[in-house]
Amino acid sequence: MKKIFPFYITAVLLLAAGCSGKLDIQNPNTPTITNFWKTEQDALAGVNTLYSTYHRVGLCRNQFFITIIRSDEGYSTSPNPTLVNNFDKFIITDYNLFETRSLWQDCFIGINRANQILDNVPAIQMDEKLKQQYLGEAKFMRALFYFYLAQYWGNVPLQLKTPQPDDHPATSPQAAVWAQVEKDLTEAAPALPITYSDRDKGRATRGAAHALLGKAFMQERKYQEAATALQWFFTGEGNGIYTLMTNYRDNFVITSENNAESVFEFQFAVNPTDNHDDDTDPNNTDNLNYGSSLPPFFAPRPIGFTDGQARRWVVNEYMTERTATNARDPRLAASFLYDSTDERGPDFSLVYGKTFSSLGYSSDPSAVPNTHDVYLRKMLNDFRDDVESFHSGNNYRYIRFADVLLLYAEALNATGQTAAAYPFVDRVRERAGLQKLSVVKPGLSQAAFLAQLKHERITELAGEGHRWEDLARWGDLGPQLAGRDPGFANFQTGKHELLPIPQQDVDVNPNLVQNPGWK
Repeated sequence: MKKIFPFYITAVLLLAAGCSGKLDIQNPNTPTITNFWKTEQDALAGVNTLYSTYHRVGLCRNQFFITIIRSDEGYSTSPNPTLVNNFDKFIITDYNLFETRSLWQDCFIGINRANQILDNVPAIQMDEKLKQQYLGEAKFMRALFYFYLAQYWGNVPLQLKTPQPDDHPATSPQAAVWAQVEKDLTEAAPALPITYSDRDKGRATRGAAHALLGKAFMQERKYQEAATALQWFFTGEGNGIYTLMTNYRDNFVITSENNAESVFEFQFAVNPTDNHDDDTDPNNTDNLNYGSSLPPFFAPRPIGFTDGQARRWVVNEYMTERTATNARDPRLAASFLYDSTDERGPDFSLVYGKTFSSLGYSSDPSAVPNTHDVYLRKMLNDFRDDVESFHSGNNYRYIRFADVLLLYAEALNATGQTAAAYPFVDRVRERAGLQKLSVVKPGLSQAAFLAQLKHERITELAGEGHRWEDLARWGDLGPQLAGRDPGFANFQTGKHELLPIPQQDVDVNPNLVQNPGWK
């Protein structure tokens, strides 16, 4: 799918123009609403714009400050106090903060693109099966963008038609937003292919729709509905489509993208001439960044800025048990760069080709940087590069089959089927070389099994952007987390579970209501 990136920019600009409803100058050679949406190729170009949206800075970079650094697994030692205050200490004074507003904005840009497809493609004369696929892709992507909005802002406007300049959509409650996510995914799933050819890998699949639907139900604690959605992978037509990669590290390197474990990835690529990441800019169409600008922000100093890094307690989670052959859990080295990425210690642990001990970090734990620091590795490119750039071509694996296995086990446990949940956790543990849970901890109660699942999810999925969702679903967000993340001492229950609606949107839309605690 990376091959199509350079060819959809015209449609991107057209769909961006749909946000304003008018153009200052009409160029007869420029696509407009009246001369676009006529052919099958127009439909394809429009759908491809959906996948451009996650090259924008809110989705390719800033979301991870919200999903990782704000949670208890991450923190910031950035020289920029704005990042530290907003994403580590819950000190938020600017409701228009770029790092959060950009994700809000990018989600609504994506929703607008999906709405234009859903409003215009039905009237195009084209192959009906392909048309339904394109509409399914649009519904899937609209659901994905609303999933972000429902999780992190909660109460947001539901805009389900191409917007007009005078639209002032009202705030919808979080439950209604989740319901729309679930409706879109339920309708999208049967229209989407189970698999694609190599050329189209990366498009939304039926499995991606079922996985995201299961995740949405899980966030609402609708466990039976979640189990039904996720069952598709195990007793439905998805059985056997996905499997766990033998080498855990293969899930995070550019040489093994879209592999057998991948359910849905954000597709990234390198454009050698890029100089910006705003795909709505009509004056710079050949220089769009098709990659992710995140790695320099998470890479250790002096390679990067280390605006985000991992808490040391997460490392300790991997130390609680050894593998069946008495080795260390291999997922630890795949997940983090730190003084013992190599179990032999800092003289053997490599950081972009240099030993950790050669970096000259201070041993004072209050210094920045210091030898106690732990760096998030999964989205870096240290496996083959000795530098990082603002246009990483390494895909973000948004949903892996391992996540599906653990979510399904959690749903089964929550519906009183704890014994039936064991095999799905066993598969994840066995890939890591650990003994089966059914062997080392048989017969757990429902509560004890959930407690074990919390451990299994952090060791399998640390640094992948799921931690905040997990804490929210479990009801674990709160100042009690300050023992392992001091920033949570400032967390206010009933407020900080959600972000403030950007003030600039509240100011121009009288029907928007600010979130509780932020008024």
